[in-house]
Amino acid sequence: MTTGPDRTTSGSRPVPPPPPQPPGSRAGDPAPSGTGGTAPAAATPAGPGDGGPTAERPFGRPVPTEGWGWFARVPLRARLVAITVLLLAAGLGLASAVTTTVVSSYLVGQVDSQLRTSAGGIGASLLNSPSAASQLPSDYFVLFRDPSGTEQGLSWKATISRYGEPTIPALSDQEVELLAGEPFTVRSTGGTDPAEWRVVAQPFSVGSQNVGTVFVALPLTGIHETVKVLGRALALSALGIALVGGAVAYLAVHRALRPLREIEETAADIAAGDLSRRVRPAPPTTEVGSLALSLNAMLTQIEEAFAVQEASEERMRRFVSDASHELRTPLATIRGYGELYRMGALDTPDKVDDTMGRIEDSATRMGTLVNDLLALARLDEGRPLRHEPVDLVSLARDSAQDLHALDPTRDVRLVGLSPGATAPPALRVVGDEDRLRQVLANLVGNVTRHTPAGTPVEIALGTVGPAAPPDARKNGAAVDAVAVLEVRDHGPGVPSEQRGRVFERFYRADSSRNRASGGSGLGLAIVAAIVGAHRGRVSVSETTGGGLTVRVDLPLAP
Repeated sequence: MTTGPDRTTSGSRPVPPPPPQPPGSRAGDPAPSGTGGTAPAAATPAGPGDGGPTAERPFGRPVPTEGWGWFARVPLRARLVAITVLLLAAGLGLASAVTTTVVSSYLVGQVDSQLRTSAGGIGASLLNSPSAASQLPSDYFVLFRDPSGTEQGLSWKATISRYGEPTIPALSDQEVELLAGEPFTVRSTGGTDPAEWRVVAQPFSVGSQNVGTVFVALPLTGIHETVKVLGRALALSALGIALVGGAVAYLAVHRALRPLREIEETAADIAAGDLSRRVRPAPPTTEVGSLALSLNAMLTQIEEAFAVQEASEERMRRFVSDASHELRTPLATIRGYGELYRMGALDTPDKVDDTMGRIEDSATRMGTLVNDLLALARLDEGRPLRHEPVDLVSLARDSAQDLHALDPTRDVRLVGLSPGATAPPALRVVGDEDRLRQVLANLVGNVTRHTPAGTPVEIALGTVGPAAPPDARKNGAAVDAVAVLEVRDHGPGVPSEQRGRVFERFYRADSSRNRASGGSGLGLAIVAAIVGAHRGRVSVSETTGGGLTVRVDLPLAP
């Protein structure tokens, strides 16, 4: 059987119904621009500045942009380099401070050990030969203090002139005993380069009699100079390491952030309209690789969504154009006959009767078309259907009787799906009986319009297991059986290249859009919409021996 006005496609996207008018709008106001007029209509006429058709539509959740500090405005590359340099400087500074402190403590400990080891011998030798203290080069300073408070200082004059004389406090015998030879630090007076002195105090005795206290001191200038040089060297090395580390960090960060710059460039190209751009993938174990994977998946969905939207808009435009074309013809017919009547051209009762009959035919055809459009709109709107047990065998038997009544010359039989099988006594599905009757009525009407009179027809019924997805078969998932109804004719059939479009709305195989058959091109579109609303599927194939078979799969009733 050939495609005719009632053969349209199931792959078309449902046309959304017009939105409800908001308060303040009038019936008949044009819908705002968008996909099929589904955007909410404006309550008042709007211009470009107040949300009109040319104004930008807000998408997504609002994101706060206020309160950005100076640090938030610094590029991420500069932030990472600055943080790296600061961490290097802080770490090296802390290491320098710890190193100088440890070295200073170690050197002072060496002086203390030297004082403890040699204090007694040096003090006794210098007291026994005072003239040697002023002649031999030595940094030692020895002070003898007797119980009466009389002091005698012995040292090399060059040492005193440079470092000054240490200010040794007056200590009692008990305080000296409490110190127990533990060195302590004092300052000096005079000298060109005053220094701190490390002093150790020891009792001085002749025989068993204590005759005073000997204080032996060494200057700490050498230690301080060593610590200064060491600290300066560590500071300069820390600065150099921080600068070199900052340069290396800049290069490393620049290289590490290269994928992010590529993502930025890709996003800019996509924003400019190139939806085919993708982010260069990276290892998914990295953050950039995971981000690239997520972005590519998101971009694929966005591109598919845009393609679906464009296809839906194209189908909507074609649908509106076809509907206008279909309605224009009967309206033009009615208007033309009305003008003939007004001009007085219908001057005989026969002409008037013929004209009224033609006007009635056009109005009937236009009413049928409007009812079909309304049925499609309700199905697209997703209005709830009744869910009750329906016997497909009973519906098929009624349709077979209707088809035999329309054309008594046809051989109409109810058969099973397999060759030579008989139809089952009952085949129950859950759905809306009226809608399912409409499916069979449209299929039977298609047969009568597009096959020659007397062409045999079979209505086959049965149950089969549906084609399960590959992953379901692989995982051993259970697949429920479905009820199958096939309407098989033996007419001219449909070319294979046109079978994929027979469920499109207003689709016709004949390019001349001949209406002699009386169809509107919506019959099979309504079939596809009703079957889809019942969670089923509809398809077409070639009948064995020639012709067209329309197959309807519906879920079985529990």
